[in-house]
Amino acid sequence: MEDKIDLSEHHINVETVWRNIAPAKLYEEALRYEKGSAISDTGALVVSSGAKTGRSPGDKRIVDHPDTTGDIWWGSVNIKLQEHTFMINHERAIDYLNTCERLYVIDGFAGWDPSYRMKIRIICTRAYHALFMHNMLIRPTKEELSDFGEPDFTIYNAGRFPANRYTSEMTSTTSIDLSFERREMVILGTEYAGEMKKGVFTVMNYLMPKRGQVSMHCSANRSADGNAALFFGLSGTGKTTLSADPSRELIGDDEHVWTDKGIFNIEGGCYAKCIDLSAEKEPEIYAAIRFGSVLENVVYDEDSRHVDYADGSKTENTRVAYPIEYIPNAAIPCVGEHPENIIFLTCDAFGVLPPVSRLSPAQAMYHFISGYTAKVAGTEMGVSEPEATFSACFGAAFMVWHPSKYAELLAEQIRQHSSKVWLVNTGWSGGGYGVGERFSLKYTRAIIDAIHSGALDKAATVVDASFGFDVVKECPGVPANVMVPRAAWADGSAYDEKAKLLAGLFKKNFEKFAKGASEEIQAAGPV
Repeated sequence: MEDKIDLSEHHINVETVWRNIAPAKLYEEALRYEKGSAISDTGALVVSSGAKTGRSPGDKRIVDHPDTTGDIWWGSVNIKLQEHTFMINHERAIDYLNTCERLYVIDGFAGWDPSYRMKIRIICTRAYHALFMHNMLIRPTKEELSDFGEPDFTIYNAGRFPANRYTSEMTSTTSIDLSFERREMVILGTEYAGEMKKGVFTVMNYLMPKRGQVSMHCSANRSADGNAALFFGLSGTGKTTLSADPSRELIGDDEHVWTDKGIFNIEGGCYAKCIDLSAEKEPEIYAAIRFGSVLENVVYDEDSRHVDYADGSKTENTRVAYPIEYIPNAAIPCVGEHPENIIFLTCDAFGVLPPVSRLSPAQAMYHFISGYTAKVAGTEMGVSEPEATFSACFGAAFMVWHPSKYAELLAEQIRQHSSKVWLVNTGWSGGGYGVGERFSLKYTRAIIDAIHSGALDKAATVVDASFGFDVVKECPGVPANVMVPRAAWADGSAYDEKAKLLAGLFKKNFEKFAKGASEEIQAAGPV
């Protein structure tokens, strides 16, 4: 593989530019030049992302250009940026990159299907960022790298250098700017590596629907005989955990596209949360934290280099990035047939939604557009009530088109391939947060296994009085007394009150999508 590359075509003239160098060399570079880097006792590279330990969605901008402005869902997710401002930030990034003694380039692919894959180039100042994207992109062979040619999309990561707050349209020293016309992304003022990963996803979320294919924020796996499943869910719902199943092959943990041929993973790696990680609960992910993996913002013992995954003092958003082949049963290449089952995961902290329900096609679209989960509010001031979170298509932060575009494409695939859709609650049972208990991962795994095996296809159901979907009453390996939420609560009237509250939150959230939704989909919501 090549070690050096000339970046003069990008107006960068730095003498030392390492291209696609081996992880071992990137370790050496990080340990030598990046403060806070270390090697864990299992061999992973421990790094710090600096002041920003998560994405900065409020600082993301997309260039408003006549060729694409009519396609984009403008608003709080996709914020307009004038092309002139983009070029100012682009110049600022290039000027900063030209002051660096060394730079790193990663050339890789997005998309396992050659018909749809994109050539991505990352130009960055940190070995940590290079190793991260080495893991997250699909790694080219030696021959593919020598024939790589001009990239389809380039990310200029100058995150160590701030944006100028006095530049027009800037709201802070952080700016993540995307131009579809120039096929470029510029990062200023944040060293959080996830901005690059989600930047690539955002580009695919624009281009794939433009080609009539549905891009999805979901994980996917398949059985040995090719029975594929998709897992949609927001952070904390179990999307990564439940798709890493030792009895099935992992296609991917986060980003996929469903085409007329089947599904394919966009990425070459996985990016898993580490908070409270254990070998007992998530053995495949735990074992993947070894040489070549990147551990972000974790706390470790200075002497033993043993990581304390329960320590969230730096951030609750501790993460690990590793190549997908570190999962023993990864499906390589990361593709699958049309999915037989689609699973919407939600962590309902109100304790209202059942452990598993069957959704009609219209209900599936309603819940897909809603993208519901709940998070527990902070308890520092004594607040313990759960907070509903809705994210359209289970990934509004990365959607470029209006959510109805993705919903329509997904609905067409579900109809065409007769996929079954399930709503699975990984949240609270027997009461909401503070009263009931978090539903056992053991039981959730049993439900997922029963979906895969077909055991729930003909299981007895009861219609939910508030939401109208079919609640599955019994499942192998799960106590029957927890399957129907109202029966699991000690106080039925208290359940009714919470169910009415949650139904109201659903209806209020859906108001902004009602105009673009059919009467059938609108009628599929709660009553």
